[in-house]
Amino acid sequence: MKKLGMLTIASFLGAGLAAGSAQAAGELNIYNWGNYTNPDLIKKFEETYDVKVTITDYDSNTTALTKIEAGGHGFDIVVPTHSFMQIFVEKGLLMEPGIPEMENFKHVSETWKNVDWDPGRRYSVPWQWGTTGVAVNTAIYGGDINTSAIWLDPPAELVGKVNVVPEMQDVVNLALMYVGGEPCTTDKAKLKEARDVLMAAKPKWMSMDYGMTEKLSSGDVPASVNWNGSTFRARNNNPDVAYGYPKEGYPVWMDSAAILADAQNVDNAKLFLNFIMAPENAAMISAFARYANGIDGSDAFMPEDMKTAPEIVVPAELVAAGKFSPACSDEAQAFYTAIWTELQK
Repeated sequence: MKKLGMLTIASFLGAGLAAGSAQAAGELNIYNWGNYTNPDLIKKFEETYDVKVTITDYDSNTTALTKIEAGGHGFDIVVPTHSFMQIFVEKGLLMEPGIPEMENFKHVSETWKNVDWDPGRRYSVPWQWGTTGVAVNTAIYGGDINTSAIWLDPPAELVGKVNVVPEMQDVVNLALMYVGGEPCTTDKAKLKEARDVLMAAKPKWMSMDYGMTEKLSSGDVPASVNWNGSTFRARNNNPDVAYGYPKEGYPVWMDSAAILADAQNVDNAKLFLNFIMAPENAAMISAFARYANGIDGSDAFMPEDMKTAPEIVVPAELVAAGKFSPACSDEAQAFYTAIWTELQK
């Protein structure tokens, strides 16, 4: 199990050069998380390469995997989380487009060039990375927010006012760490304990929805399991919103862009992967969604407030609680799915 040493953008970013400007034409269809793609980035790509880009949103890795496995989707690029990357590869859903030979691969930080979930970056390039914790409106709740008790044992002020994002891996992992287990465990006792905690907490939630940036901003949702960048954006709209890092343990993740094995616009997809590894373009991704990106040199183009934001810089005493979860074994994945299915009823 890996533990993150320090979650600061500055730790992972350095100097770099811009991408070239080859020309292309046609279409590109990208399947990505909702509210996660900078429209200005897409406009720049379209104007640079004369390519019409269509973005289709999803709300979880499971949703994306199911849709792509079914076939007939028409997508060229998908952006899975690291814990699902090996699943996509093992199912033969991704192609090897020669990423290490791309012009802008030189800008990928050494930290992210040879990762466990994609050794040698044969299939994917960094999109963004971050953490999963809790977002809380501090005007409603003024207690400790660095705990998963916010949503697994809500205080009186938050009963019936908590949202849980519908991402199975994050939710089950948070629950497992809350009860003292490890991500992707096959320990049946710990899995049962996590399942029981989740089922007991569910009646105290208000929803299990994606897309919390606007709802946290408006105050419609006072607390939610949420991602750090989304919470950062909400705080920019509403200073009462704060991000908590559960001391019991919280997931650290990276989403990476990959070309699907049945992509129809392969050349344009390759252009896009190379394009987003250029530092100024990677910075556009981060400036919109407010996560770190793993591309050296992008800090020079980054908004100044990202360098000190509490959603980006983890308090020193909580750094060690952040964990990259591995890709779960088939046995562990089956347990997760069973828990998740029961939670959806």
